[in-house]
Formats: sequence, structure tokens, C-alpha cells
Amino acid sequence: MADAPQLPDEAETRARWGAFAWTAENAEKAREIMGRYPAGRQQSCTLPYLDLAQRQVGAETNTQGWLPVPVIEFVARELGLPYIRVFEVATFYTMFNLVPVGRYHVQVCGTTPCMLRGSDDVLAACKSRGLHKGHTTADGLFTLTEVECLGSCASAPMVQINDDNYEDLDFDRTVAILDALAKSESPKTGTQEPGRHTVEAAGGTTNLTAMVTENHDYRGEWA
Repeated sequence: MADAPQLPDEAETRARWGAFAWTAENAEKAREIMGRYPAGRQQSCTLPYLDLAQRQVGAETNTQGWLPVPVIEFVARELGLPYIRVFEVATFYTMFNLVPVGRYHVQVCGTTPCMLRGSDDVLAACKSRGLHKGHTTADGLFTLTEVECLGSCASAPMVQINDDNYEDLDFDRTVAILDALAKSESPKTGTQEPGRHTVEAAGGTTNLTAMVTENHDYRGEWA
């Protein structure tokens, strides 16, 4: 795993983000989120509020987004919580970025199933395009992070790039995805294996085969 990145200079961060506030659209979203929970349970909004804030920062910077300290403080004030309670959540979940990232945050799974299936080739492909773990490329497009399991073991190796998964990768497929993103194209998400649709067996479906073409109800057959 890459060394933990260093937080940006606090004075610069506060100068840029000290007056952070919801946009009109996100203020409405925040009210809708708050309305999902009973009165007095606003702490339940911590995860969705942090996600919303990170996405707003991303929209303002044309990146995948991150959470400057003043933005975390803003979320804490919105929820009437001590800052440390919100900071604990932001630092626990790797979905939240505590330092600036590029337009595309490339998160390569390096856990055992992906490693056995070729995650080293995925990392090599990233390196061939100038990506280095824990760093953002000079053009600001890509940030590369090695992460733990992302839950797509049946279609390993895989990467998550922003909100999308790309699976069944090898060196060439990874390069093709990175090159497409660099050209602002939208490469196919999910499995990259021709003929494979989700995570069915690579040799084809062997059970529940009636579900391939219709929403088949097996319950009568199992009774």
C-alpha cells in the first residue's frame, strides 16, 4: 500500500474552503436526506452529508472530490455534532478522500483474489500511463490508489474509478480504459470479458438458466 498522503497546507485550505456552503441544489438534497430520519437522529445523516459535500467539492474543482477540513467542519455544524464525530467517520471510510485527487480516482484492488488474477498487471498498466500509487498525474487527470477488497472477487482483477467498476481486467484492457478516459470518452463499465454480462461463470451459466431470458419463478419447482 502507498504511504498515507500528506494533508494540504491548512492556511491555503481555509482560504479556499473556509466559506463552504451548500449550493441551492445540494441544500434541497440535504433537506431531503435529513427528512429520512426521526427528529434527534441527525447523526444518521453523517455519511450521506459527507458524500454530498465531497461531490460538491468535486463539481467545483472538476475532480472526483475530497473533504477539506473546513468542509468537514461545515457538515458537523449542519448536523449539530462535534467536529471529531464527523472527522472519525471521514477518516474511517476509504470512500472519502482527505486530500485532493484527480478527475479520475483509480482505485486498484490488491487483495488476494485480485492479486492472484493479475492485479500486478493492472498496476503495471497504470504505471505505463504515468500513474504512481499515492500520487496525482501532472495533468490532474488521474490519482492512483491501491485499496483493499471492493467486492468484485468473482470478476477479478478489477478497479473502481470514481463511481464505476471495471472488471476482468488485464494489462491491455486497463490501458484501453485509461486512454479512453484521458480522451473524455466513456469506456464500458463492469466486466471487460467478451460475452460475459455480470459475474456468471466464465464458461457460461450452469444453474438458474431459465433466468437468462426471463424473470422465471422457480418456487413451484422447488416446493
